[in-house]
Amino acid sequence: MVGMFKKILVIFLTECLYWAYLSIFIQPPPPKICGSPYGPPVTASRVKLSDGRHLAYKEHGVPKDTAKYKMVFVHGFDSCRHDAIVATALPQEIIEDLGIYIISFDRPGYGESDPHPKRTVKSIPMDIEELADQLGLGSKFYVIGFSMGGQIIWGCLKYIPHRLAGATLIAPVINYWWPSFPANLSKEAYYQQFRQDQWTLRVVHYTPWLTYLWNTQKWFPASSVAEHSIDVLNLQDRELIPKLSNRSEYLAQIRQQGQFESIHRDMMIGFGSWEFDPMDLKNPFPNKEGSVHLWHGDEDRMVPVSLQRYIAQQLPWIQYHEVPGAGHLFPHAEGMMEAIIKALIFGEK
Repeated sequence: MVGMFKKILVIFLTECLYWAYLSIFIQPPPPKICGSPYGPPVTASRVKLSDGRHLAYKEHGVPKDTAKYKMVFVHGFDSCRHDAIVATALPQEIIEDLGIYIISFDRPGYGESDPHPKRTVKSIPMDIEELADQLGLGSKFYVIGFSMGGQIIWGCLKYIPHRLAGATLIAPVINYWWPSFPANLSKEAYYQQFRQDQWTLRVVHYTPWLTYLWNTQKWFPASSVAEHSIDVLNLQDRELIPKLSNRSEYLAQIRQQGQFESIHRDMMIGFGSWEFDPMDLKNPFPNKEGSVHLWHGDEDRMVPVSLQRYIAQQLPWIQYHEVPGAGHLFPHAEGMMEAIIKALIFGEK
């Protein structure tokens, strides 16, 4: 028995040394920054932030000067400013009737926004505030985020609540290591994922320096989401895929500066150690001058609904909307975006 244990220990240590060796000698290539001599051209409107980085953005809806409601949309994982479902899934006549102006932007490292190697949970909310100020959105504006972008809205509620007129989180990605989750609940939800995704998240959480290596090696399957596997989609999601056909027009732009500072950095921040626990947040609208909404499909196979239910229980000031039979892509379903926007603006159920 002792001899067997020693063999297992030797094999384990050898594997650890092997991966450590690879992580030292196989480093991510430098990003191909837009506008640089070896990078893609700049085609988008951009603002220059106070730290010198550029943020690319796109305007949608009615003219800003005549808008009644000004919104900032935060895109999800492996997406960009063109994936603004608030603008693309909401009928134009509703946008015009309500007077909605929308800004979508490339998060750092995506599309044409400069990478941000020092990015934190706090840095993107601060980018959003600076973007809003440079574009003249006024003292308050709405924020809406989808998937990984929905997760970023927690940071907005934490760091810039005084700038918000309202907030909506749509199918927000959760972090299984947020301390307020009961261990048994978080563990059960974690093991609902595919085995390859379990391992990917272990790597990015516990050994983030291996993130690039793990997601580019060919020996073991890595993230199913990064590979665009349809196996993570439920029936309704698969029926909605044709609505995403226009993504082929700009798909190559999403990771054009390199996958490490886009999707890999997303993983490391989203599933790393956070600076705060969302379930410790206080109501940013104690006088009901605004509202916070969380929408989720009860058949979402990417983000377990059980954890969203727990968050809603812990934060009763959040208006929780659970959509029966819906997967992760439900905002693209007929009428869903209209319901989401009217709930945010008017408080409609």
